[in-house]
Amino acid sequence: MTVSSIAFTLNGQPTVLPAGTSPTLSLLDWLRGQGLTGTKEGCAEGDCGACTVVIEEPSGARVPVNGCITLLGQVHGRVVRTVEGLRAPDGTPHPIQVAMAESDGTQCGFCTPGIVMSAWAHARSGGDVHEALAGNLCRCTGYRPIVEVLSGVAADDMTAPDVLPPASVRFEAPGQVFRLPATLDELLALRAAHPEAWLLAGGTDLGLRVSDHREVPASVICLLNVPDLQSVEARPDGLTIGAAVSYGRLLDLFRAEPGFGPFAALLARLGSRQIRGLGTLGGNLGTASPIGDSLPPLVALGAVVRVASLRGARDLPVEAFLTGYRKNALAPDEVIVSVFLPRPPADAHLACEKISKRHDQDIATVGAAMLVREAAGVVAEARLAFGGVGATVIRAAGAEAALLGKAFGTAEVAAAAEALAHDIAPLSDWRGSAAYRLAVAQGLLRRLHLRATRPDLPHEVTAFAEVL
Repeated sequence: MTVSSIAFTLNGQPTVLPAGTSPTLSLLDWLRGQGLTGTKEGCAEGDCGACTVVIEEPSGARVPVNGCITLLGQVHGRVVRTVEGLRAPDGTPHPIQVAMAESDGTQCGFCTPGIVMSAWAHARSGGDVHEALAGNLCRCTGYRPIVEVLSGVAADDMTAPDVLPPASVRFEAPGQVFRLPATLDELLALRAAHPEAWLLAGGTDLGLRVSDHREVPASVICLLNVPDLQSVEARPDGLTIGAAVSYGRLLDLFRAEPGFGPFAALLARLGSRQIRGLGTLGGNLGTASPIGDSLPPLVALGAVVRVASLRGARDLPVEAFLTGYRKNALAPDEVIVSVFLPRPPADAHLACEKISKRHDQDIATVGAAMLVREAAGVVAEARLAFGGVGATVIRAAGAEAALLGKAFGTAEVAAAAEALAHDIAPLSDWRGSAAYRLAVAQGLLRRLHLRATRPDLPHEVTAFAEVL
């Protein structure tokens, strides 16, 4: 493993940082220290979008990310563009910047550079404008003129320089070592030798320990250059997803794969495009939070996580992998390699739900994923998983038993909803009381039944902005 200096392309120019630069300094702090102050700090938590920069991929994709929780070591070998990099060689503003000014899309201007970068990425990727803006907060302009700008932007022909090929490197700074292995074997050897090291992929959780709490980790193993952890394999029976595959890639995959539409709809609400550009499925599993958005669907679909060490690999159902509040079954020398996600049966009813105070960019009060399959007029399979109602994601065994072998009718679903009161024991906190969480979980089960049996009814109120 070569001792190296952090190197990346910034606004079209090769950039090599001095030896000894802290690899866990946030990209935002480093940029502002270089005088690139268009990138702002608003929340330092990846919520407000004022720090949005764009990672340019070899495929031509433009991935917006939060500079405040992206660490310098994570951008080694990559191509980064900030708002300063959009101007023409003669200093002329980019057409998106001109449109923002001329449409009154900016007032104080603090949020504007981040919105411009989101718009620049959106012009290449397309999709829903509101989804593109979900990670950008504007407190003074109001969103109508901003939405109008994003609705009319066109992609430019700016091309990204070549990305450096993944390599095995190590960065050293006073009191710190940051390692980027390039093979799975190397990663496993490093993990065995350094079980105390942070395992860093997207860093949307660990990055907060740097940006918010100003921690300076002594040892980091970054997973982004290991091909096995970045691979996706689609098979007839399901998908094998590398632990470091970003949620942004997953969302595109789920939207294209039959049967995963409900999971895709949930992923579209996981953070923002900036968070999904960094965050990973393996990170959600490793964190083992009871309100991890992806965990109830993984449990309900019977997903299996593969972990490995120098001693070999083993497979565990996700519900066995999650052992308690922010605890999992990983041994100190193991890493998460991949997740196998079975395809939902074509004849099953599947719902992936998230109830939160805001539709976007919010933590779940209750999460749920429910799969019910009928055969010969009765429920042949029921897998009901709930998050936010206990120390970890919970399989509702009593409610499942109340459904199995019976008709999927109103009375049977009412009995299953009643059984939920014995399956889960929610806590009360500022997001919701225990009684509210139980009522929500019961209501979500009833809504699954209504969706399956009364598709003619409106089942939820969303996208109300279109009415206004």
